[in-house]
Amino acid sequence: MTDTQSPSVTPPTAPAAVDVPDKPALEGLEGTWSQRWKDAETYAFDRTQPRANVYSIDTPPPTVSGSLHVGHVFSYTHTDVIARYHRMRGKSVFYPMGWDDNGLPTERRVQNYFGVRCDPSLPYDADFTPPEKPDPKKQVPISRPNFIALCEQLVEQDEQVFESLWRTLGLSVDWSTTYTTIGKHAQTVSQRAFLRNFARGEAYLQEAPTLWDVTFQTAVAQAELEAREYPGAYHRVAFHGAEGPVYIETTRPELIPAVVALIAHPDDERYQPLFGTTVTSPVFGVEIPVLAHEAAEPDKGAGIAMCCTFGDLTDVQWWRELQLPVRTVIGRDGRLHRETPEWLTNAAPYEEIAGKTTFSAREAMVALLRASGDLDGEPSPTQRMTNFFEKGDKPLEIVATRQWYIRNGGRDADLRAELIAEGDEITWVPPHMRHRYDNWVGGLNGDWLISRQRFFGIPFPVWYPLDADGEPDYEHPLLPAEAALPVDPSTDAPAGYTEDQRGKPGGFLGDPDVMDTWATSSLTPHIACGWESDPDLFERTFPMDLCTQAHDIIRTWLFSRVVRAHHENGTVPWTHALISGFVMDPDRKKMSKSKGNVVVPTEILDKYGADAVRWRAAMARPGLDSPFDESQMKVGRRLAMKVLNASKFVLGGVGASTPDVSLVTEPVDRALLARLDDVVERATAAYEAYDYTTALETAEKFFWEFCDDYLELVKERAYAEEGGAATASAKATLATALHVQLRLLAPFLVYVTEEVWSWWGSANAGGSIHHAAWPQGELAGIDGDQAVIDAVAAALAGLRGAKSTAKVSMRTELTRAEIAGPQALLDAVAVAAEDLRKVAKITGELELKTDESATELSVTAEVAASE
Repeated sequence: MTDTQSPSVTPPTAPAAVDVPDKPALEGLEGTWSQRWKDAETYAFDRTQPRANVYSIDTPPPTVSGSLHVGHVFSYTHTDVIARYHRMRGKSVFYPMGWDDNGLPTERRVQNYFGVRCDPSLPYDADFTPPEKPDPKKQVPISRPNFIALCEQLVEQDEQVFESLWRTLGLSVDWSTTYTTIGKHAQTVSQRAFLRNFARGEAYLQEAPTLWDVTFQTAVAQAELEAREYPGAYHRVAFHGAEGPVYIETTRPELIPAVVALIAHPDDERYQPLFGTTVTSPVFGVEIPVLAHEAAEPDKGAGIAMCCTFGDLTDVQWWRELQLPVRTVIGRDGRLHRETPEWLTNAAPYEEIAGKTTFSAREAMVALLRASGDLDGEPSPTQRMTNFFEKGDKPLEIVATRQWYIRNGGRDADLRAELIAEGDEITWVPPHMRHRYDNWVGGLNGDWLISRQRFFGIPFPVWYPLDADGEPDYEHPLLPAEAALPVDPSTDAPAGYTEDQRGKPGGFLGDPDVMDTWATSSLTPHIACGWESDPDLFERTFPMDLCTQAHDIIRTWLFSRVVRAHHENGTVPWTHALISGFVMDPDRKKMSKSKGNVVVPTEILDKYGADAVRWRAAMARPGLDSPFDESQMKVGRRLAMKVLNASKFVLGGVGASTPDVSLVTEPVDRALLARLDDVVERATAAYEAYDYTTALETAEKFFWEFCDDYLELVKERAYAEEGGAATASAKATLATALHVQLRLLAPFLVYVTEEVWSWWGSANAGGSIHHAAWPQGELAGIDGDQAVIDAVAAALAGLRGAKSTAKVSMRTELTRAEIAGPQALLDAVAVAAEDLRKVAKITGELELKTDESATELSVTAEVAASE
């Protein structure tokens, strides 16, 4: 079976037995059907299918230490809609769910929840219990093993809450295929991939300038940066040259002791005479060169800037390209070094700023500049853009640290070009999202920093031998065999050593860092698909068919997975990338806890039901931000309720339970099914283009027309006991149309369609609608004239309008009616004249009057006199 084929269905010709409840209701459907699906393993992956018949999805593992909001509900619904469509197309859908449970967010939650903090110097306490009344402000120090145990305990609780919500939402996940980003399997995959990266030269250890968050005490990668405005002030400061003072303007005077050069643009005539000369720094008297570089901005400030190691990323660029010395003065704690730097010519003033925070050191440095006469005027307040860690609240510093990196094209033009080319191999939905990928990769200025100075993460499988003086040999790391993975160098000893040699001369030292959470999440295709641990599963599911995510993590999660698959497999990890937009508040502002505009998913699910929420989610098109208005949920609930009521009418009211197209003989009935066939084709085309919103709109529009017009039009004929072939035609059409429409709506309204499907036991062999065949091609042989449907609907609307104008009930009889218009439309109306007469209760003449000057139908009617 190919991707464009559906399993064939031969509807029964004998009347199908149905079991329609007296009072069908939406309430309770989620609990009933989610439990039945769980018990029946309805969504279990069939791993006996060949790769060509498998649809494999890389689902974003939500951060379980956080909280879900309506944006998560929308984007995960989008994934599920696509999964359900392909399952109905006959695919075996591989749809795992992961939990992103390692990293900084989990640590912070554990600290606050239990009132503890990790102190790696403490020994493990087997009898430790958390405080009965945790105080986040007075956290109890505990060992790393104790801290990790609390992390594991809390994330397990969080995962259960998340799974319950996803089940209520109706995600068709195979819950037997869940994974975590901290579990033993993820540890093994992450450590194995790292060892192979290292062996091929793709991972390396280097001491280099590192973006550093002083609050969280960890390195930060380029992809985790967030530029924000920050209040500051420009200080006009004099450096001293042979020809007089050279003024620079800086917002960070506290970095003057770290200055290594003054830099201006090579074309800036103001400073060309200074290139190749030296000046001395104010207060400290250090001689530094004046150099040219094209990254200098002539129109910014004085046009000449001091290069410090390191104030910002431009300093790093200048330091690297101009081969300048390293003179760092800010430590990992965000304070200036307490020891006086050896390069300062005039060292005494440094005592005024030693050990201070950057803010306090800035104030002290300004006082020193005033005293020396090197401050020209007063500081000028400004708002400057500076880099923050996306989870932090203080500007990042740049410090020199030893970190692990993976090559990602930031320093290799050839690799960058290969990764950009691989972006072209992915089908992007919507297509313009590819430009975000290209722009990010093209703008990288360094390799991917993957090490973090945290505790609850996957440790690097690395030890370092200690020499006779107890100093680590970083050039010759000790590595485990893959068969020994996973390992924890903080508690395990490397091969050939014993634990009592830890930290001693001639012994070993474990690498203290853990992998960034993205370094693990970048391997979700490998973790989920059983890379190296389950070759059969990997062969059937990788490369995957789809990744889904929001557009803000293209630069992190999406790109990092491309990098890892490139290095390990030489391919892209999936063929399609479906990108979601943000869900905004009604004022089109992004939802956030701090703004108090977050919508809690459980509240709207409880109030409106999962089908209504899923309907609203599917109305948010790929890649576009969508404003949230709770009242929209009412529309989705109304649709779900209409499915129940219309189905009750068709199956229980008129007893139309046999979807047999061979019985459809009346022209208006055949016209309806011809229109429905067209709807199926258009919905299918939309699905194939990952345009789930158009698929929903197409199916929903037809459904409302079916209910409002066709049901009303034929119900008298369907009810007729002596109607013969005409009645059989109406019933077969009602049954067939309902049978098809339930399947069109099933990916969206998962509960109500399953409920109605279950009423129709024998017609559906007792199976789930979510494994029923997609209806493409089932109505292809219907030769009905679709113009009939439009003409009859217009005539019916006119007859209803006449009664509305007369302000009488729709049940009021008409003694006469005239429908005028062009002959072609009248001919179309004529085939349903008897149906119109019955539904409109026309007791007298129904005249069809030709008017070729008209382009549409008009209706006049005489209302029976009230008694």
